[in-house]
Amino acid sequence: MTLRTHKANKLIPVHDHILVTEMMFGERLTNGGIIMPGDNCKSEGIRPRWGKVFAIGPKQYDVKVGEYVLVKHGRWTRGIEMEVAGEAVTIRRIDNNDILLVSPDEMNDDTISEATSVQSDTNRIQGSLHADGTQSD
Repeated sequence: MTLRTHKANKLIPVHDHILVTEMMFGERLTNGGIIMPGDNCKSEGIRPRWGKVFAIGPKQYDVKVGEYVLVKHGRWTRGIEMEVAGEAVTIRRIDNNDILLVSPDEMNDDTISEATSVQSDTNRIQGSLHADGTQSD
């Protein structure tokens, strides 16, 4: 399946909407040089993410194009592949009310989630009340 790339000369969001690019979903590098594997779609991936403001609507007064924003987990749209003025980018719309921080500088995404990953241990469950409603000796 081939993904379609949309082309435009300029994007102008409506009202106070914000479009971002450069959101990090792959592996991360900590300040200490440790490579952390990608965690998207896992419980460890439930965390805020940084994005670079690509375009703002005419009624947006909180952020400026080029700034970096930290957005609450999940408060962005799926990405759409665009070619804007010859530059290939992945654009996402973020929820204005869920911006946690704004920075003029690019930020390192070395945040660590407090979420835990839970996996079923079927060997331990075997023979317990969970298996068939009766306890075995």
